[in-house]
Amino acid sequence: MLKKSKKIWFIAAALVLILIYALWDSYSQPGIESLPGQFEEVAFVRNDQNKGGIIRVYAVTVGDIEKADYQACAELFPINDFNSTTKVYFFDKHQPYPTSLTIESPHYDTNQYHAINIVKRQGER
Repeated sequence: MLKKSKKIWFIAAALVLILIYALWDSYSQPGIESLPGQFEEVAFVRNDQNKGGIIRVYAVTVGDIEKADYQACAELFPINDFNSTTKVYFFDKHQPYPTSLTIESPHYDTNQYHAINIVKRQGER
């Protein structure tokens, strides 16, 4: 009886450790804030229709343009297979930038705001 009780405790302790590790791993993933460049997401829009490819558009401000790693930042945004598209527009944090986007191109008022970099990612088929 005592051996069976010990075995249950060992199994329970192992399961608790696995759960703690899974939670820690989920919350310790790098975000755009951890990259050089002082990135901050300020706007996002996604198409509602799921019959075609998913389209995601992001506006991100950059505080340190000289040190910014635009490609690494864009790679942290989601992309799906089957013709999906993710576009990330980068704007200087010290200049005017859009706080809302539209799903239709050009996605923001290009007369009022000027992107300093644009990264487009396509999903595979």
